[in-house]
Amino acid sequence: MKNIKLRFLFALGCIWSSVEAQEIDEPDSISTKILDAVTVKGFHDKKQALPDILGANIFAGKKTETVDLDNGGANLVQNVGRMVFAKMPGVNLWDMDGAGTQMNIGTRGTDAHRSIEMNMRQNGYNTNSDIFGYPENHYQVPMQGVKQVQLVRGSAALQFGSQYGGMMNYVMKEGDSTKVFSLESEQTLGSNSLFNSYNAVGGTKGKVSYYAYYDNRHGDGWRPNSAFNYDAWYANVKYRFSNKGSVALQFSRMDYRQQIAGGLTDAQYKDNARQSDRSRNYFSPIINVPAVTFNYKLSPSTSLELTASGVWGERSSIQFINPATVKDTFNTDIGSFNPRQIDRDFYGSVTTEARLLHEYSLGQVKSVLSAGVRYFNGTTRRRQKGTGTTGSDFDFTLVAPYGTDLTFSTINYAAFAENVYYLNKKLSVTPGFRYEVIKSDLTGVINNATFPVCYTGKRNFPLFGTGLQYQLTNETQLYGNVSQAYRPYLYAYITPADQLGIVDPNLKDSRGYDIDVGYRGSIGNLLNFDINGYYLFYGDRIGKVTMQRSGNTSYLFTTNVGNSEIKGLEMYLNFSLLGGMKNNTNTDLRLFNSLAYTNARYLDVTIASGNQEVSLNGNHVENVPDWLERAGLEFTHKSFSSTIQVSYVSEQFNDANNTEFSESGIVGVIPSYTVIDWAFNLGFLDKYHFSGGVNNVADARYFSRRIQMYPGPGILPANSRTFYLTLGCKF
Repeated sequence: MKNIKLRFLFALGCIWSSVEAQEIDEPDSISTKILDAVTVKGFHDKKQALPDILGANIFAGKKTETVDLDNGGANLVQNVGRMVFAKMPGVNLWDMDGAGTQMNIGTRGTDAHRSIEMNMRQNGYNTNSDIFGYPENHYQVPMQGVKQVQLVRGSAALQFGSQYGGMMNYVMKEGDSTKVFSLESEQTLGSNSLFNSYNAVGGTKGKVSYYAYYDNRHGDGWRPNSAFNYDAWYANVKYRFSNKGSVALQFSRMDYRQQIAGGLTDAQYKDNARQSDRSRNYFSPIINVPAVTFNYKLSPSTSLELTASGVWGERSSIQFINPATVKDTFNTDIGSFNPRQIDRDFYGSVTTEARLLHEYSLGQVKSVLSAGVRYFNGTTRRRQKGTGTTGSDFDFTLVAPYGTDLTFSTINYAAFAENVYYLNKKLSVTPGFRYEVIKSDLTGVINNATFPVCYTGKRNFPLFGTGLQYQLTNETQLYGNVSQAYRPYLYAYITPADQLGIVDPNLKDSRGYDIDVGYRGSIGNLLNFDINGYYLFYGDRIGKVTMQRSGNTSYLFTTNVGNSEIKGLEMYLNFSLLGGMKNNTNTDLRLFNSLAYTNARYLDVTIASGNQEVSLNGNHVENVPDWLERAGLEFTHKSFSSTIQVSYVSEQFNDANNTEFSESGIVGVIPSYTVIDWAFNLGFLDKYHFSGGVNNVADARYFSRRIQMYPGPGILPANSRTFYLTLGCKF
């Protein structure tokens, strides 16, 4: 951990030295000042594709989406994902609870658990705990601090690295460029004793701009035993040292403690979805994300971006982890409650990325090259299955030592290049490649600390892809791409559960490819649309099969068991029912529809079931609904805006066997459900606003997740009808 921090500081020092070496003033140049982007308020759709070139990145020919956030369109206070991502078709979300302390995001048939198959970023740098060995994303930013959400689908693997789900980036708010000091404050009250206080300051003085916030959210939760207390900090100080470049120091922190109400069986859920008998379970992550970014215009046609960032923190849990069929009650045999299990992970990583963008011409063909390198070094210390106290408070005291004590480390080197060739004014082609080198190491003990494990793996492989884009009209374009992608095998796969487990020494990363074809654009202020079809091949999925030794004894063999394919349609339409109101720019009424069909099925996959191999051919991929629909009506008049939204999610299974029912509630069908949400925002007296809304207006009883581990096991019920009201100001 110490070495990782030193590497981060070294990278920061190198970047700052580069700044010091530059000439601040160029005597022969024309004096200029680069202003920050200006936000113009209007009533056009707040969703659009990323431009061909943004910063040092190329997005031409890719399936991309952006959403600008505002209080009138979503419940940002509680990070209600189905509203935040309503205009991004196919973004699958798990409703964990009403706390909004973590977002679970999946796309195109990928696992939504803690966004484990997404490349999650903030201001362009990673926030996943370990992007290869343990890519769960524990860090969750408060959406009140986010200016824009950006999503790049499967083709993101070339520029940003692994994960079939794509890259999602939270672009944070920045300081007001017209003021030395500005203050933003929002205070919220809501159901189940919810209170949220978001406070931010920002501004610009000369060459320095800044923005910082503090957010506290606490409440009792809808179910008993689900109280939470969430804190988040963020600070960004940017120094524009010349008209050619800038350097920024950023720091983010998230820290919360939450009671875990536990899972339910089907019978318990049917009887009373709100019940809970887990009063002694807690979960508490602490994540720190420091970063430094450096941007410099080397010449009129060449730009350089350098980023050094880190993720340091921990996730800790104290739980009576038995299935929902086993109640957490007083044990008369020992004269107390049963001991709880303590699990603790500690993370430390540093990532350094450098990107160069160069514009040039080949004869009459205008071209733009984006190339870069990345270095990642991360360590995870995993200590699990410790025996805790029989008490009920938040206490990490150990009565017996950890049964699992492991150290994981990952080193990654990567290089990439993409080039967009504008063959004429309408047609462009964007070929690209990426080369990865990944080294994984694991040491430690498992099985009550009696069985040592050791694993070292080094892999390197290339990825290729290309994109096409054709500007059909001034406002519409055809796009398409094919791109290879991959998912590195996780630490969990290379850790045998006990002596009966053996890992294939030739274990391979899951590899595949993604194909996109689409049509997007707008017709004035009347219609905004994006319609695309895709095919995703997910090869070499990893699983366990039963094997026989020469002595006719059985063992579990972890290996690549087979493939799956995902075919789908994603469609987004936003239509003005008032024809754009050309003569009245203060009023509009818009209808939007975000529809996704996802056909995710297994191909040639077998799993171990006792002493038999069971074929999963044609089975649904777990936790992937076939249909996901979000539709809404948006009304805007002067300083008032309001959105009512209907979300529908079709039936899904939560295991690859497509099990219909189990007594424990751990596996089984997740029924389809429909949820209605409403949000509004009213500005008054120029500097104040009043916002709020109702989530689950029709008070539907539903759940989106069954789980075998934290925070279950069993069914995790979603919230019933709740409301929130916010009073805010900005000076």
